[in-house]
Amino acid sequence: MTTAASRPRLILASASPRRRDLLRQAGLEPDCIEPTHIDESEIPGELPGPLALRLAQEKAAAHAGAADGFVLAADTVVGVGRRVLPKTETEDEARRCLELMSGRSHRVYTGIAVKAPDGQLTSRLVETRVKFKRLSEPEILAYLASGEWQGKAGGYAIQGMAGGYIINLIGSFTGVVGLPLYETINLLTGAGFPVLTRQGEAESA
Repeated sequence: MTTAASRPRLILASASPRRRDLLRQAGLEPDCIEPTHIDESEIPGELPGPLALRLAQEKAAAHAGAADGFVLAADTVVGVGRRVLPKTETEDEARRCLELMSGRSHRVYTGIAVKAPDGQLTSRLVETRVKFKRLSEPEILAYLASGEWQGKAGGYAIQGMAGGYIINLIGSFTGVVGLPLYETINLLTGAGFPVLTRQGEAESA
């Protein structure tokens, strides 16, 4: 039987409050949040999916971890065709992303990786297809004014105003938010992390 004193720790290698909240939604409370800082530059010719998976793997691998801890890392990349859209820092970047996605489909890739206490690394890539309505100029201006685009992959957050622009979504909603819960729980379980025990502790707390 796993006790609170003996159970392994869950280390979230991300500063994203959305990923922390999603884990809590699944009944998993990270023991600590320790972001890993790596060079997130694209390799020339790298496609959006492989980029998301590589960054998640590198974030988990670069974390020092702990003898009793499982490290969970993730990275989300939005792609239109072979093009990687940026994590927008300016209104001009956000406008270009919105105009590019307007009236068409794009794909959101989230790579997740888990490093076990023994250093073994496992990972998975989750792909979701999202279609936006055709955006009018007033809608684009309103979204830019909201500020929700700041620092977001592809310039939008599905859990905010942009949720009203989506015609269709095929795949994982939580993956678009930043952490696909079904796949994350399966990955943690497969790596040996006692997910069910931790969920039971959260429910009884």
